[in-house]
Order: sequence, then C-alpha cells, then structure tokens
Amino acid sequence: MSIRRKWREYVAALSATLITAAAGTTVGWTSPVLPQLLAEDSPIQTSKDQSSWIASFMILCSAVSPIPASYLADRIGTKKTLLLAAIPYIIGWILVMFAYNIPMIYAARLIQGLGYGIAYTAAPMYLGEIASNDVRGAMATLITVMSKFGILSQYCIGPYVSMLGLASFNIAIPILFVVTFSAMPESPYYYIKSGDKNRAEISLKHLRGRDYLNEELDSMTHLVNENMKEKGRWSDLFTVGGNRKGLIILFGIYFTQQFCGSTAIISYAQQIFGAADGGLGAKESCILFGTVQLLTSAISCQLVDRLGRKPLLIVSSCGVGLANIVIGAYFFMKFENEELVVAIKFIPIVVIPIFIFSYTIGLATVPFAITSEIFPTNIKSKATCIIQIFVALMTFAVTKLYQVIADNLGNYVAFWCFGLLSVGGVIFILILLPETKGQSFAAIQEKLYSNETVVYEKREDHSGSVRIL
Repeated sequence: MSIRRKWREYVAALSATLITAAAGTTVGWTSPVLPQLLAEDSPIQTSKDQSSWIASFMILCSAVSPIPASYLADRIGTKKTLLLAAIPYIIGWILVMFAYNIPMIYAARLIQGLGYGIAYTAAPMYLGEIASNDVRGAMATLITVMSKFGILSQYCIGPYVSMLGLASFNIAIPILFVVTFSAMPESPYYYIKSGDKNRAEISLKHLRGRDYLNEELDSMTHLVNENMKEKGRWSDLFTVGGNRKGLIILFGIYFTQQFCGSTAIISYAQQIFGAADGGLGAKESCILFGTVQLLTSAISCQLVDRLGRKPLLIVSSCGVGLANIVIGAYFFMKFENEELVVAIKFIPIVVIPIFIFSYTIGLATVPFAITSEIFPTNIKSKATCIIQIFVALMTFAVTKLYQVIADNLGNYVAFWCFGLLSVGGVIFILILLPETKGQSFAAIQEKLYSNETVVYEKREDHSGSVRIL
C-alpha cells in the first residue's frame, strides 16, 4: 500500500524516532567538538586520551539502561518507556551548556548514554508493533534515517558555533519529541498483553484508519495470547533453540555493523578527513559525509520491503569491506611516503562516501528491521535488551580501540582490520540469515523455530499465529 494510505503509521513512527534523532546528535557531537576541545586555545584543555573517553563514555553507559528499559516496556508500555528516554538527553545537554571542566563533560556523556540505551531498546519494539506487515521494514529503518539526521545536524552546525550554541540546538530535539510523541497511540500489542482489548482496538483504529480490520486485531490477540501462555524467562533466550538462533543471527549482524568501522568514522570523522588531506576541508567533508548517510538511509527505507533484508546486508557488507581496504591502503601509502599520495588525494573524498553509502544502505538500517520482528511477544523485550547491551559494548570497543590503534600502529591497521571483519560478516549473513521480507510475525516465528514444536494457525486473511512449546 502507498505511504498515503499508511500516513497515520508514518506520523507515529516519525514522532517516535525523534528520540533516535536525539541519539544521533550525541553520536555526531564529538566530530566537531573534539577538535575544538583539543585546540591549544580551548577553554577546557583536553588530551587525546580524554577525547577518546568523551567519545566512548556515552556508548559505554548505554549498556546499563537496556535492562530497566526492557522491564519498563513490559510494565508501562513502549510509548511511556520511550518518553522516559528524553530525560537523560535533556539533563545531559544542560550539563554540556554549563560545563567548565572535563568531569562535567564526562558526566553529561554518561547520563546521555542512559537515554541512548533506553531509546534503542524500546524504539524497535514500538515500531515493529505498530506497523503493518508490508511496511514494517521501512518503519524500522526510520530509526536510522532519523539518527543520521541528528548526526548531519552536528556536522552542519557544530563547526560554526560554540559548544554552548550546539548544545542549545540539541536540547530542542528531545523536547520536541516529548511534545509530539505524547499525542501518539501506545502499541496495541501492549494493551492486548495487559488484557485491555478495547484500548487495543482504539489504538489500532488510530494507526490503520480506514484500513482497520477486526480480523487483524483478532490475529494480534490470538498471537499474543499464545505467546504469553509461556512466560518468557531470561534463560529462554539461550535454552530455546529458536531464541538462541535469533540471538546468534543478530549478534553476528550487529558485530559486523560495528566492526566494519562505522562508529569510529562517525565519531572521529573530522579528524579522519583532516588526516586524509583529500583536497576538501575536513568540515566540508563531514557535511558531505553526513548528507550521503541521510540520503542513503532514506533510500534504504524504500528498498528494505522491496528487495529484502538479506540482499541489502550482503551488498552493504561487501561495499564497506572493499572501502576499508582501499582507505587503509591510502593511509599506509601516506604513512610510508607522502609523495606517493600527492596524485591520488581524491581517494578519501571518493571512497569514504562509498563506504557510507554501502554501510547505510544495509548495515546501518536493516538490523533494526530484523530486531523488531524476529522474536515472540513473550521474550521480545528481553531479547532486545540483550541485543542493545551487546551493541553498546561492541560500539564502545570500536570507539575506544580505534584511537588507540591509530595512535600506536597507524590508522591504516585499523581500517584493514575493519575490512577483514566486514568480509567475515558477508559469509555469516550468507549462511545464517533467513529472509523475512513481507512476512507476518507468525510466519517469521514458524520459520525461525522450525526445530521446536510449533502450533500454527493459518487464517483466511493470510494472517496467522504461532506458539512455541
């Protein structure tokens, strides 16, 4: 169906993902601000080691909040949980606005990390549960589209304003999120789990408009009731074969997402472009870089439900692997003899946008679609929690280790490592990832849990339900 027919769902999704735009500002903020802090005339004198901690602390702390976010999503709903994510962002930017030393910036980043963990735990759940089957992938990729918007805003504004001015802009985004998202409906799945079918019906009618069908609500109710007959335990993530398979698939995809070097390039973009000396200024290169990210994520949003998850991830992983190897070769030649790269200074300006296009078309967007659809209702919040903790730890490792490797071994070593790991990701995706394009939750679960005893009911409207025994 067209976007025009689905406008109610898209409005709710865009409002919800304003919180991931806020998350994007915290990720992209380091690119323009770290060079300011490292400058000799900086009002807050900062060492290179301290700068790497500023970049890393936010991601490290984001590993703390997914567990309470998972609990809250089950108890108070994904909508209210997402609204709570705005509080750490607002507090963090207030601290940045008044910061006069490094500990205050550390504190701001740590607090913002709590919001980051909550947002990325609850947002895939909310979007997966409000979306129709035929647009669920596109809805989930909005998480990345809005995040890239937040990152691009930092590249465009950050180099030209003070740290106070940038923080003043950034604090407006979570405030706007609270104002708009408060008017959006809660997930109908939450109301069904809570035993309130009337409110679930109101929520679904709000989301579907004239496309509302009683059969869809009945199908949702049957699916949730069957899933919830077996209360999901943390241990089920590892003892139930389908859950375990889902975790392994997502661990592999998110490991590739992080260890292709994306987070390092985003966090240190201005410094990387400056070191590349590619003929275009570092600030301007970052704006080009962010624009490519945003446009490509918007393209991916349209392709994920047409071409499928698996093809996009394979193309994406191949592209970033090749780009990393080429960028690493350029930096190696520059390290050995700068005269060797005089005639090919254009390479970073050409290859890094190719990296960003390749990364954003699949690895940056598609994993959120898979996360939103691969687990049963009774275990989904716990699975999303574990995934977000894993992603946070991997992101922290990449962000922190990149600076250490670049300083001690050379940044070409880091890029070559990223390239090899990306190639490994291609092999993993080819072997283990099933295609889920356009399938209902019930059909996906039937495929994933094929080795378990499955009760599956097929209906005349092509919906269905599944229970894992």
